[in-house]
This record gives sequence, structure tokens and C-alpha cells, in this order.
Amino acid sequence: MHYVQAKWRAELLRQSKLFLWDEAPMAKRWAIENVDKLLKDVMGNDQDFGGKVVVFGGDFRQVLPVVPKATIHQTISASLVRSYLWTRMKKFSLTINMRAKNDAEFSEFLLRVGNGEEPTDNEGNIRIPEEMIVTYDNEEDSIKRLIRAIFPSLNARAHSADYMTGRAILAAKNEHVDRLNETLISLFPGEEKIFNSFDEAIDDTNNYYEGISELINSKWVTSS
Repeated sequence: MHYVQAKWRAELLRQSKLFLWDEAPMAKRWAIENVDKLLKDVMGNDQDFGGKVVVFGGDFRQVLPVVPKATIHQTISASLVRSYLWTRMKKFSLTINMRAKNDAEFSEFLLRVGNGEEPTDNEGNIRIPEEMIVTYDNEEDSIKRLIRAIFPSLNARAHSADYMTGRAILAAKNEHVDRLNETLISLFPGEEKIFNSFDEAIDDTNNYYEGISELINSKWVTSS
């Protein structure tokens, strides 16, 4: 790594008071342990994470770390719960699903699935309620049907921030995300406008962020 980049990154870590790590159950424990070692090195002490406050969030009922061709034992071994850090962490359980508080039926369905309480057939498959399914005929029509289900009255409400931020479509692959984005944007009313960004670090008297815009732009990847 370039010395200037390493310098501002280290200083940024030193100045940071809180680190948030979402979906921690999906991360391999070695990644988390390496961050622990990095912060110890940056802060110059042997405290966990260099004495910094680190908040991990996630649900172990969801996806565990992906280990190619691994056994169940190997997958569990890669999990955070097998890290030397796990027993030193304070655990807090959230009891209210704020995101789904207006849809109690869906929230309860998710909990039953996560807890292994939802009935299954002889092959272990769960039956998804019909109202949660968008039928598939062909890719183009099905994508538009999905968009209409999630974004009804799009033409009339496309300029409403609350409307747009209150719903989302998730996909497993970036190529599917790109296709959904392109289709959704094509349905927006009005003329397309392009706004070019200008990246600059301000109030950086010590040049901690020198070269950051070039670094960020060089690492840019498609969101998922």
C-alpha cells in the first residue's frame, strides 16, 4: 500500500470512536480477528480491538459464512462463535422487529422459518404463502410484475422520498440487480438527467485523506 494511503487510513482508525459491523454472522471469523489485530497494532496496545468500541449486528438464523465445498462442521468453525473474541463480547437480543412492525403476520412467518417451526413437506420444503409470490412467465414480464408489486403507482409517486425509501427489491447477483435497476429507471417519468460528481476532502489540514478520492474511485464496484 502507498505510504500516504496507509498514513491516512491509520489516522482515520485512531480517530474513530465507534465501529459498526452489520451482518457479522456472515463474516468469517478470521476477517474479524484480523481487524482485532489491526486495531491493536494501530492503537499500540493489546486490548480487544485496540480498546475501540465495536458493535456487531446480525442474526445467526440467517446465512452463515460461505466456505466453498465445506462440511457443516467446517462452516461452523469459520463462524464468529468459534472465535476467541466471542466469549469476550457482550450479547444483546432485540425483541421487536421495527422494520416489520406494521406487518405482524409476515414478521411471525419469518420467525417461524428462522426457528425451524414452520411446517415442511416430506422433502423439508416450506410452503411460501401465495400472497408473497410473484408468478413467473418470462423474465421481462415477471420483472415488471415484481416492480409493480413493490412499487405500485410509480408514475404518481416517483418523486416521493418516503415512498421510494420505504421499499426495496433484493437480488442475489449483481447482474440481476443491474437488470432490475435498468428496468425500474426506465419506468420513471420525466427526462433523464446526468449529474457528474466532484470528490474532494474538506477541512483536511493534516492531509490525512490525501489520495482518498482516487482510491475510492479505483475500488468502485457495482452495488448489490
